[in-house]
Amino acid sequence: QVRLEESGGGLVQTGGSLRLSCAAPGRIFSGRSMGWFRQPPGKKEREFVATISWRGDVKNYANGLKGRFTISRDNPKSAVYLQMNSLEPEDTAVYYCNTYPPGSTWGQGTQVTVSS
Repeated sequence: QVRLEESGGGLVQTGGSLRLSCAAPGRIFSGRSMGWFRQPPGKKEREFVATISWRGDVKNYANGLKGRFTISRDNPKSAVYLQMNSLEPEDTAVYYCNTYPPGSTWGQGTQVTVSS
């Protein structure tokens, strides 16, 4: 059973920072691009945030996030991270990690709340 575990969310003020972590089983992590996604309150669909290639040399971000968010990974640990700086209330969402393209199974996500 695929088990993705996100952590690191919390409540921060506008302009604050958070670092999200994701632990993934090696069998789905190995050799694959990974991504972060988020689901803002009241929205049914998750939206793309960022993706990183297996070797970490190719990174892509959703419009408006590059420069504030940084995705990284640690392959020996089967972990992927999302450093979020200059957070805005519009970044409030539940954040998820998954392979990219995403598989059908999702973790619980981690809640990020940015207060104004």
